[in-house]
Amino acid sequence: MLFCRGFAHKASSSEAKGNMEQTEHHTAAEGASTEEEWRKHHYAKLYRKFIGITLVCSLVPLLLVGWAINIHYTRFAKTRMTESFQTEMEYHKRIIELFLRERSARLQLIAQTHSKEHLADVGNLAHVFEVMNQEYGSLSDLGLISEKGGHLAYVGPYDLMDKNYSQTFWFKNVMESGIFISDMFMGFRKVPHFIIAVTRQEKGEKWILRATVDTEVFRSLVENVRIGKTGEVFVLNDEGIYQTSPRSTGKIMERAAMPLEPYHEGIKIQMVEPDEKNPGAKKEIVATAWFREPRWRLVVRQEYSEAYDEVNYANYATLIFLHLAALTILLVSILTTRHVVRVIKDRDAEADQLGRQLMEAGKMASLGELSAGVAHEINNPLAIILTERQILLDLLEQTMNLDEGFKKELTESLNQMDVQINRCKRITHNLLRFSRRTRSVIEKVDLNSFLEEVVELMEREARSSGIRFQTELDENLKPVLSDPSQLQQVFLNLITNAIDAHDGKPYGTVRISTQADDEHQKAHIVFADTGCGIPREILDKIFDPFFTTKAVGKGTGLGLSICYSIMQRLGGSISVKSQVGEGTEFTVTIPYQPSAQVQEGVTATARG
Repeated sequence: MLFCRGFAHKASSSEAKGNMEQTEHHTAAEGASTEEEWRKHHYAKLYRKFIGITLVCSLVPLLLVGWAINIHYTRFAKTRMTESFQTEMEYHKRIIELFLRERSARLQLIAQTHSKEHLADVGNLAHVFEVMNQEYGSLSDLGLISEKGGHLAYVGPYDLMDKNYSQTFWFKNVMESGIFISDMFMGFRKVPHFIIAVTRQEKGEKWILRATVDTEVFRSLVENVRIGKTGEVFVLNDEGIYQTSPRSTGKIMERAAMPLEPYHEGIKIQMVEPDEKNPGAKKEIVATAWFREPRWRLVVRQEYSEAYDEVNYANYATLIFLHLAALTILLVSILTTRHVVRVIKDRDAEADQLGRQLMEAGKMASLGELSAGVAHEINNPLAIILTERQILLDLLEQTMNLDEGFKKELTESLNQMDVQINRCKRITHNLLRFSRRTRSVIEKVDLNSFLEEVVELMEREARSSGIRFQTELDENLKPVLSDPSQLQQVFLNLITNAIDAHDGKPYGTVRISTQADDEHQKAHIVFADTGCGIPREILDKIFDPFFTTKAVGKGTGLGLSICYSIMQRLGGSISVKSQVGEGTEFTVTIPYQPSAQVQEGVTATARG
């Protein structure tokens, strides 16, 4: 009954322990998941912050500078275009004024230097007409008219000798002012034309010398001016009637759609928006200037988009440049930020790995101190037991009346006690040596003896799992110069992993062999197990920090990573071969003599 109670209590304790372990594993998994999610959130936040700061520090100045340059250049270009438009306007106005002034002055000169009788002779008038056309070539006819409005002489293609002009508008104006340049009108010839007329007072009576300007010559002077593809130049009178034909719409002598404008000095430039009644129209730049005599308005206009084509092109180029620059900055920011975040992740991983290594080193040091204390505490009772055994042997020899069978059995028991005491002494001796190796130092290490000690230390644990050790040690292997503390950590880790690889198997074998490589001055140690093996797809990841195939709570994923780092620091290497279902083989390579740099690194680590 007592046995049953004990068994039930033990089963209940085992079940409770299992539940506790499952709870701890679950809690550890949740903690690891929470920390991983926090790290992901932290890195994502860091990523966004870096990109935001980079974009603000790069894009904002770029956009401000681009905006300032664009505004400055747009103003400069518009000012230059307006000045160019104004210069063009002044040039055309000067040409037309010069054209009219020259013909008016020439006509006045002829009237002042020739008498009415001389000009009344058709031959003389024809000669004057021919000379004027040779110089200027812009008159279509020439006539001498009396103060009563009738022709005294006429040279030209029309039959106008019998026409009387006393009631015409131009006749009255020239008689009052002495010189007159008319607007375009039809007159007796029924074709658009304008005249220049001057008067002279001679012997108490006035007479008029009138010249008709060739309309085609004047129109070509004004209309043939080309300003881009959409630009045009034309002349309006003060009533808004076309004096020349525009290129786009309208004809000479028709009323222009442009609004009337009061007389003003200088040149007026304005932007004209499309009229709501004419939605197909486009925005235009319009320049106007008035002539004093005749009261004409010179108009130069061009589509706004063409006039400021260079400005628009510069704006488009600036926009394209800004977009490309912004896109480049964005791409560089993303790539740089990814690299920085990746470096931070790597540094955090290294820091975590170093922290884990420090924890492992602290555990090893604590374990070494604990082992030393335990060994000393055990050695004292063992020494007493050994002394008491010797006393019992002495008493047994002095006692004469004991049964021989009992005496023999007691002697064998005492001898067995001696064997077990010596075994305990070897174990405590190994623990003491283990505790002394927690400090990093470069010294000669006999790998064969060293491995035998490690195997002896791990043999009981292996036997309890049904694992058997096989050692194949090369007798010709020379001692190596290395750090026994770190080598012990590597060997213990590899043997522990080899034992754990047999989980689920009733038995197995761990083979440990050494081989001398005098040609390359190296020693090779092979740890081969008959465990479950490692899948090919994860074989390249087993040395990565935090990577483990063990269940939650049974491994940190740092053991092999630490082993790899240790062997790198010691100037050696570690490699792996594995076949799923057959087993895994780790090969540790150690140089006989590490480089001076490796020795200095180990010494510096020990000091730190």
